[in-house]
Amino acid sequence: MPRNPFDPAYEELPEEIPVFPLQGVLLLPGGGLPLNVFEKRYLAMTRDALRAPGRLIGMVQPKIEGGNGSPRSPELYGTGCAGRITAFQETADERYLITLTGLIRFDIAGELPEQDGYRRVTADWSRYRGDLEEDPGAIDRERLIEALNAYLAAEGVSGDVDSLAENSDEKLVALLAMHCPFAPGEKQALLEAASLRERAEAVTALMEMAALGAAGGADAPASR
Repeated sequence: MPRNPFDPAYEELPEEIPVFPLQGVLLLPGGGLPLNVFEKRYLAMTRDALRAPGRLIGMVQPKIEGGNGSPRSPELYGTGCAGRITAFQETADERYLITLTGLIRFDIAGELPEQDGYRRVTADWSRYRGDLEEDPGAIDRERLIEALNAYLAAEGVSGDVDSLAENSDEKLVALLAMHCPFAPGEKQALLEAASLRERAEAVTALMEMAALGAAGGADAPASR
């Protein structure tokens, strides 16, 4: 079921969507991603997305290292996440400040010809229909919060964990997965996790390993 009345239902999702390739940038269902849009091709993409039903843009990571394609159009990972433009602002220096709210993941079924310089794909939503469900399942919240506290302490970063903990399970996991400085491959693995519970377990493990590594734990397992 859609998260709010403005979100498209599953049956209303388009077959084709524009994509914004950014390495190391993750969007997840329920997460919010602010973007500063200034390149000419992405200004055109934003204008077109605002005119389209649903106002959707797909966020997907490029395979920079060892990938095929030109530097301008590198090979893409096969899975991304569609976000709906939920906030929009123009600036005097010809930029768009937008916020994408994650809606549902998709597999790239094929890439279409560029339009005004930006890339478009055919989206296969079928594997991720569950992203639109209201009850994504329970997580081990206690272990997650413990890992977060250890991670922040090891990194020497202050954070209001109590405020973070007030978020729903889905929102909390999305915030941590999107904003912790994990490697691009780790972020892609988090994106492709089959369920919220699996994503929460992966985020927890990544923070636990990072905390051990920062503390000089000789037996800390390698992250992959």
